Amino acid sequence: MRVLIVDDEPIAREVLRQELEQAPDVEVVGEAGDGNVALNLISSLHPDLVFLDLQMPEMTGFQMIEHLRGTPAPVIVIVTAYDEHAIQAFEAGVIDYLLKPVSQTRLTQTLERARKVAKSPLLVMERIGQLQEMAPSKPHGEQLRKIVGKLNEEYFLLDVQEVLAFQADGDLTWIITTKQRYLATQNLKAIEERLRNSVFRRIHRNALVNVDQVRKLSMLTSQRWLMTLANGQEFIVSKRQAKQVKHLLL
Repeated sequence: MRVLIVDDEPIAREVLRQELEQAPDVEVVGEAGDGNVALNLISSLHPDLVFLDLQMPEMTGFQMIEHLRGTPAPVIVIVTAYDEHAIQAFEAGVIDYLLKPVSQTRLTQTLERARKVAKSPLLVMERIGQLQEMAPSKPHGEQLRKIVGKLNEEYFLLDVQEVLAFQADGDLTWIITTKQRYLATQNLKAIEERLRNSVFRRIHRNALVNVDQVRKLSMLTSQRWLMTLANGQEFIVSKRQAKQVKHLLL
């Protein structure tokens, strides 16, 4: 495991580094005292695991996590002196958290869990997305939902606002943005459930669209409509959904 330590307290970094050096097959590849330096090191060193302090000046740990967008991405482990953050991290599904001072037993457990998660880029991205959603800077109830999309062999975290539509094609579901199509990691039904009470509406059994991205509705028949999105892509609104969509948009 290639490890990066991010903490604004030099003594805290030194103590954790000494503990990690006692672990087999673990290499501390770098240290950072703030989020900006950490992001640069993540980009250049590609660590497998980042031990991240949440309370840092200039850029907090949560703000740093907001900048993580695509694979390769590291497993994030929260290291904090504040129990409330640890509880939040645990509930959000983060791989693990450590309370300062860190014990060798807990550190060993964390490394074992991190090794398992690091084998799945999809799981790593899902965990980062969960962390981004729980950032305290976002008002409760208005957290941005994150969507994981796959492009070739890489995974990306997408903000809901980026997505124009989701389109099912057989067993596959595509995420459509202005400039790119990504393969979704969930089926259309599961995505619709996640985005309940959002700006997304089902317009066809094979399509879920962002109504804020609709630019034109053209009547084909009294019960069928042609919907054009901001990127020019067109969808047929099914007869079953036509009345509801018309009422929503007009």
